[in-house]
Amino acid sequence: MDKKTFKTIDEQLDILKKRGLVILDIDKAKNILLRENYFFLNGYRHLFVKSWKDNDFIPGTTFEELYAMFLFDRRVRNIFFKNLLIIENNIKSLISYQLSKKYGFKEKEYLNPKNFSKDPMKVRQVHDIINKVKRQIRSNGSKHSATMHYLTNYGYIPLWILVKVLSFGIVGELYNILDTSDQIDISGYYNIDSETLTIYLAILSNYRNLCAHEDILYDHRTQKVIPDTRYHYLLNIDKTDDEYNYGKNDLFSVVIIMKQMLTIDEFREFINEVGYEIDLLEGKTNILPINNFLNKIGFPDNWRDIVDIDE
Repeated sequence: MDKKTFKTIDEQLDILKKRGLVILDIDKAKNILLRENYFFLNGYRHLFVKSWKDNDFIPGTTFEELYAMFLFDRRVRNIFFKNLLIIENNIKSLISYQLSKKYGFKEKEYLNPKNFSKDPMKVRQVHDIINKVKRQIRSNGSKHSATMHYLTNYGYIPLWILVKVLSFGIVGELYNILDTSDQIDISGYYNIDSETLTIYLAILSNYRNLCAHEDILYDHRTQKVIPDTRYHYLLNIDKTDDEYNYGKNDLFSVVIIMKQMLTIDEFREFINEVGYEIDLLEGKTNILPINNFLNKIGFPDNWRDIVDIDE
């Protein structure tokens, strides 16, 4: 394997040109590479290469098209991120309300192990996650004004305040160990069964972290797979070996989850914003047909139709 060494901007451009990329404006390309990082930009090249065995670009591919894909991913990532934060806030609010109402608003009350799952297979998990939450109280309690206020003035942190310093991942784990009756009450708000919501939260947390760290979004796939939904059926998504090709562990699976967890208005705005970016991208790419690209990110050709289902 070749040893990776530092490459100057000129050397980076030479590599791209040797692979057949057309660079129309050298100075502009240099500035973009300096600002954006060759490694991140190069992460989109396989959309424009001849085959997975051939790293050369499809003849006629321009630097501008490669950069347009980079910008598309960034903008769509920001759209997904802000809506993931809405769902994160919602689920934190629901969990804190449910547990505070039922068990009390002090840590010793709402974090009592007796309140959680009675499944013998989850005994250790319950213990570990409660300890995770307590560690968050110890490590972050004095770092945020709201939690510090309650600790200083009352000696405890109510759950509706504590959830602000808990990660989405921990909140998803917390939901997974709740008593079955509490899971059902919370998932019922979304008209989703509790097992499905557990899967949804794990996938959303995965994408939330990806967005927060500005990782490549469009081709990401999760290990967990969402169950088949009526949206898969009503959109008539293609199947292979009786399995849906799209909307299972890809970006469109997140769209399906958001359909069920955002309000009607929030979801419509979300779809409109994503659609705008896709339309913008279509006007900037000549080498890659837009439908081919949509399929690569897990979107069926009729993906926009999901917004009108149930309305």
